[in-house]
Amino acid sequence: MTKHGIKAVAVTTAALVLTASGSIPGSAASPHSHTAGRSTTAPSRFVPGPCPEPPEPIAALSTARCGFLEVPENRARPGSRTIRLAVAVIPATSAKPGEAPVVFMAGGPGGDTFDDIPFLVDSGLNRDRPLIVMAQRGNLYDQPNLACPELDRFYAQYVGLGYDSPQAKRLLLDSVKKCRNRLAADGIDLSAYNTTENAADFADLRTALGIPRWNVYGYSYGSNLALTYLREHPQGIRAMAIDSVTPPQVVSLPWTWSSAREGIENLLKACAAEPRCKSRYPDLRRTLTEQVRRLEAHPLTLKARPPRGGDPVKVVLDGGALLNLLVANAVKPPDVPAAIEELAHGHPERFAQARAADSVQNVGQTAHGLTESVACSEWVPDSTPSDVLKAGRRAFPRWPDTVLAQAPQLPFQHQVCRIWDVPDRTSVQRLATVSGVPTLGISGTFDMKTGASWARSATRTLSRSTSVQIPGIGHWVVPQSPCAQRVLASFLARPNAPDTDCVAGLTPKPFTIIPKSK
Repeated sequence: MTKHGIKAVAVTTAALVLTASGSIPGSAASPHSHTAGRSTTAPSRFVPGPCPEPPEPIAALSTARCGFLEVPENRARPGSRTIRLAVAVIPATSAKPGEAPVVFMAGGPGGDTFDDIPFLVDSGLNRDRPLIVMAQRGNLYDQPNLACPELDRFYAQYVGLGYDSPQAKRLLLDSVKKCRNRLAADGIDLSAYNTTENAADFADLRTALGIPRWNVYGYSYGSNLALTYLREHPQGIRAMAIDSVTPPQVVSLPWTWSSAREGIENLLKACAAEPRCKSRYPDLRRTLTEQVRRLEAHPLTLKARPPRGGDPVKVVLDGGALLNLLVANAVKPPDVPAAIEELAHGHPERFAQARAADSVQNVGQTAHGLTESVACSEWVPDSTPSDVLKAGRRAFPRWPDTVLAQAPQLPFQHQVCRIWDVPDRTSVQRLATVSGVPTLGISGTFDMKTGASWARSATRTLSRSTSVQIPGIGHWVVPQSPCAQRVLASFLARPNAPDTDCVAGLTPKPFTIIPKSK
């Protein structure tokens, strides 16, 4: 969950057989359908077509079968226009793959789903069964694509502004207004880009591809979507894995503070539990608080070179920027104590370079329109700026109010949503999922976006669930943890009896220890 980037049963021969060939059948009827164009009779359908061609080629797409799922933009409005969602079916690498594929639900919302494919393949998601990837409505490679280049350009400029400065607020809101006006002028129904419609799209995809049952894997916002999908469309779900869990029933702006607190506290405690880290950084919690307060009172303005190269750029480090760099995992967890210690001794380079990274934006890659439509209809409406501040004070009582007034990763979001102006959907979305479908919850103890404890919260109403926490890992656990990959593979093979033995005895990677200055 982030604005920026804050991601089987037997299939009969007569139906689709998703084997190593990754073949896709012709279109099939869907129960959630209107028609292409303006009619209200034809079903949603799958239309084969070429695979996307990202700027950096994705090897797995060379053997994939691709196309578009055509669905109504707004199922609640008869005659709603048709939109197209990009789909890829990536074959299993095993000579004898399992019969039920895995469908992936990406984080964000709004991030490029296809950009996640290399991480999924490297994690073994298509080793034993085909992997199905669909860009959520409005994403890159979809028609329409709800990209906001205006916001991408703002984020590139934001690194040189105070995190909660009046200038940053003005430029952000101006960018949001321009993007919204442009999308609305294009005839896009922004109210239709929400989790309910996203979930119905995946239900339509399974039917359109002729798949009797499949497995679901979603991370971050994708876990929110997966739980909504399980609640609204349980048919055909063999098993579900949710990673970096964002439970629909609790997600709100104030909630982000509890996750930030949990992840930061877990990292600080892990340092205190490691003798070398405790000895070198004996009071890291106090040092962090001092640095947040100092930077908020006296921001640093300096030049820093983006990590991937390029000319140095102006960077402003204040308390809000420091917090958000931590939450965004912009500095690798093993390096965080060293970076805080260096900052306290006049060496802000690690944090400055991490912030400079955002000066290089892939303009048009993120569907900020989907991000804002989901956030403004589902996360924001039932809270006030005062609620956010109170939650921040509970999480970090000694931090300045100017830092705590902005929800982590979602600055000025109440003002943004007044501009975005989509209906309140909290009453239909803030619901727990109750199910007996086997479910695996995977969390990282250093996750500051979606705190590790929320997986257990989400699975309390899932009667056949297993939750594991991987020590020392941040957001999106599976690509970062070989143990989590083994647990997930075991779960997909045996949903009712996953092998979680590798979790026992895991410890975080050793923290970076820097020499004491003379």
